[in-house]
Amino acid sequence: MTPPDAGTLFALRMGDNALVLGHRLSEWCGHAPVLEEDLAIANTALDLLGQARQWLTLAGAREGKGRDEDALAYLRDAHEYRNVLMVEQDNGSYADTLARQFYFDAWHRLLLEGLCASADGEVAALAVPALRAVSFHARRSSDLVMRLGDGTDESHRRMQTALNEFWIFTGELFEVDEFDEVLLAAGVIPDVRTLLIPWREQISGVLAKATLRMPEGTGMRNGGRRGVHSERLGYLLAELQFLPRAYPGARW
Repeated sequence: MTPPDAGTLFALRMGDNALVLGHRLSEWCGHAPVLEEDLAIANTALDLLGQARQWLTLAGAREGKGRDEDALAYLRDAHEYRNVLMVEQDNGSYADTLARQFYFDAWHRLLLEGLCASADGEVAALAVPALRAVSFHARRSSDLVMRLGDGTDESHRRMQTALNEFWIFTGELFEVDEFDEVLLAAGVIPDVRTLLIPWREQISGVLAKATLRMPEGTGMRNGGRRGVHSERLGYLLAELQFLPRAYPGARW
């Protein structure tokens, strides 16, 4: 039996990643560079929101404090969120958004593949449908990176710059702490450290086709999984949580 604290924390991390990234992507609604992308990125945001609802519902049930998905999404402060730093970064240009999505999608797909075989039936049940959606996300972001990288001189430059800037956030995706160790021993989650090589292979393969360079070094910005965030998350939550906090207990 997995200790509730570890199981709850994992569900929170998965839910917070999806919620925060989904909100970031929703900020492009009506502002994407072309209509096709406006629709596509909004659909990706909706997929992530649906996943966030399921993970946060699971977290609330395992926590046992009577908090549902809404309470966890809207009534926690920034230091209580457990998403990786990458997903809370500003959208920037469309190249920045794609670099963030490209790195995250490749990792997210590999993680969900491992979670489909989880010893925890509830975790596996959430991972299976999520994998179908995220596999499409990964194909789409990879295709767009290739199109921009192997496009004009300007699109190539912007895409390379964005990939370089977001690289510093990639290391956190492969961290393992004492809570993860508990879940690893119970067969609940895969060891994300073993995902690093296949992740890098996927990234490098796409970048080679895109005529882009793999950034050098190791991503070193971390802390989000422990609740240590950039100021950007505070601004994001101020917008995301405004209505539920302004009208406590309201129903719609």
